[in-house]
Amino acid sequence: MNISKKGLGRGLSSLMGETVIQESPTQPASGDVKISISKLKPSSIQPRRLFDKNSIMELAESIKAKGLVQPILVRPSKSNSDEYEIIAGERRWRAAQIAQLHELPAVIKNLDDVEALEMAIIENVQRADLSPIEEAAGYKKLMEQYNHTQEALSAVVGKSRSHIANIIRLLNLPTSIQDMISQGIITSGHARAIMNSAFPEQLAKKIVDENLSVRQAEKLAKSNKTLPTKVKLKPADTIDLEQRLTELLGLEVLISDNGKRGGSIKVKYKTLDQLELVTSKLKN
Repeated sequence: MNISKKGLGRGLSSLMGETVIQESPTQPASGDVKISISKLKPSSIQPRRLFDKNSIMELAESIKAKGLVQPILVRPSKSNSDEYEIIAGERRWRAAQIAQLHELPAVIKNLDDVEALEMAIIENVQRADLSPIEEAAGYKKLMEQYNHTQEALSAVVGKSRSHIANIIRLLNLPTSIQDMISQGIITSGHARAIMNSAFPEQLAKKIVDENLSVRQAEKLAKSNKTLPTKVKLKPADTIDLEQRLTELLGLEVLISDNGKRGGSIKVKYKTLDQLELVTSKLKN
């Protein structure tokens, strides 16, 4: 299958409905058909990993009222000749199940893994359905597993090379910050601002705690000020009480004092027999 440069980056509709996709004589494209929902399966190469439950419920209500307007894109399953793998439209498929539809309109195309991943990324990027981390992971997979250059990838997805380079750099951040981006706690702009910091996780926490804008995050990162870690020393009487309780119970005791909010006592044990011994001592 050849993808002409004329339609690159214009979204899935151009890839499905215009002259962008040219099927080879040995792999003709099927038209819009109805396929049983039970025969449709999610794709393992789907770049999208997070699906918002509320938006799917809203889509399900829309489907109940108006039906499914746009067909999904599928390819024949490699493992089961009676099934189809969803390349674009998994969110619609999930919503359709909630709406209790029995079949979906679909376009069937014979695609290899590279073409399928390209189409999946294009559709999700055009719909703004991917988180920046999912988008970056999709680009990285095309580059590492399928030998795409940034220039070729830019042409395929209709994004600038600088956009692709910058978003892939997000994958260099600690996993905790990537999760914050995926969950919408901070933006990719915030993440880029703190990317070169020696303390990105501390800065990310400060951004969230103080509700900083991207510009404020940039200034914070440029200030090169280390964020001191506050070490709260226990009062001498608390330490003394820990030692006395430890001697009394025969197990290590830790006391956490939260001031006016109270506190907690933690008793460390290794076996249930030790815990029962503590219980008997407390009863006495």
